[in-house]
Amino acid sequence: MNAITNKFNDANSTPLPLKLKSKSAIHAIAGLAGAVALVLGAQAFAQITLYEHEGFRGRVFSASRQVSNLTQYGFNDRASSVIVERGRWEVCEDVNFQGQCAVLRKGSYDSLRGLGLNDRISSMRAVNNRANYENEAPEPLAAPSYDYRRRPNERLYEAPVTYSRAVYGQPSQRCWVDREQVNEPIRGDANVGGAILGGILGGVLGHQVGGGRGRDVATAVGVLGGGAVGANVGRNNNNITERDVRRCETVQNGRPEQWDVRYNFQGVEHNMQMTSQPGTTITVNRNGEPRL
Repeated sequence: MNAITNKFNDANSTPLPLKLKSKSAIHAIAGLAGAVALVLGAQAFAQITLYEHEGFRGRVFSASRQVSNLTQYGFNDRASSVIVERGRWEVCEDVNFQGQCAVLRKGSYDSLRGLGLNDRISSMRAVNNRANYENEAPEPLAAPSYDYRRRPNERLYEAPVTYSRAVYGQPSQRCWVDREQVNEPIRGDANVGGAILGGILGGVLGHQVGGGRGRDVATAVGVLGGGAVGANVGRNNNNITERDVRRCETVQNGRPEQWDVRYNFQGVEHNMQMTSQPGTTITVNRNGEPRL
């Protein structure tokens, strides 16, 4: 302002108000101010939320302005999934926006592994929402796929678990093959010699029993019985062989498919399903909704 005033004083003229001195300069300044306001306005409305684990699980950190070093917030190299709620954000692996970086659009990134930034983000900042970037990340999910995620600035509570039950899938059949020895009886032809000898011996023994008609009957029975025994002598032999034997048993699956869980919050019972065994409490919001 002094330089402009001196210039007019040297010309013996009364200085005009600044708004009347140069319309072109004023238009340029106004255009620049508008552009700056547009950029600052876009960044002011931008918001990003980092999640500690993949699938929008675990602790969260939310920001609406640039963060040059996440260490001071205890979230350096911790993010595994991201939700960009407004604007575009550049996330970088080193502080002060250095190293490998990626520009994230509005949407949900359930994993950062594909970007090579899982547990590696150290700084982030909002960028121009209309510009094109070579390091722009692939198209994100339109909406988060996990309803139990934590929301920024959401107050959380611990609700005691009152019941939990492991739920298994359909039992499966486990089969295997054993090699074992088997006794297989071999039945041969009747032993004629044994039958004759048995009949003779049986008749002799039977003849010694009783007297008269009874002796004759005993002799006949002895002949028949001895013959039958003698005929079978040597017919029943066992042959020991080996063979494969298939055995099966019904078993439960090794791990539960899910856990049915019930918890109490402010006197109201809530039910949910979890993929892992719960602890003694469930983290919930003020409405009793799980936040895991």
